[in-house]
Amino acid sequence: MESLRYSNNVMVNSTADSLKSEQIFSMMSEYLSRGEGADLTDKVGASFQFDVRAKKGAPIAGSWEIDLKSSPPACHKGKASAPDAVFTMIDSDFEKVCMGTLNPQMAFMQGKMKIKGNLGKATKFTPELFPPPTPENMIKYAPAKL
Repeated sequence: MESLRYSNNVMVNSTADSLKSEQIFSMMSEYLSRGEGADLTDKVGASFQFDVRAKKGAPIAGSWEIDLKSSPPACHKGKASAPDAVFTMIDSDFEKVCMGTLNPQMAFMQGKMKIKGNLGKATKFTPELFPPPTPENMIKYAPAKL
């Protein structure tokens, strides 16, 4: 069940908004919206959906689409209409893969990452496509506040 909390007098969904992956996908979205990943459509040419669980066995807490097929490429919250591959992971393992502390191939072989769809295209999605979610990059690619 989703819980609601208040942050800066705004009600937010605690289930998805408390995920570390929420911030990482936000950083990816900002990176792409600035045009810094314009070459990814030629390099990857695929659309991906990421389903993230808060912990093992929990329901999907959030889904994101990373479209590296369209120009310009984009990342947004929500399910993809026709993804080439769907990745399912727990939040902490997704963060480890993005930080480079968990090898994506090892995560897959250990059952920490489930992949449905085109495995050939799935292998094109690597952590090196985006800047690592270090504190510096999270600040650098934070969305502009109005």
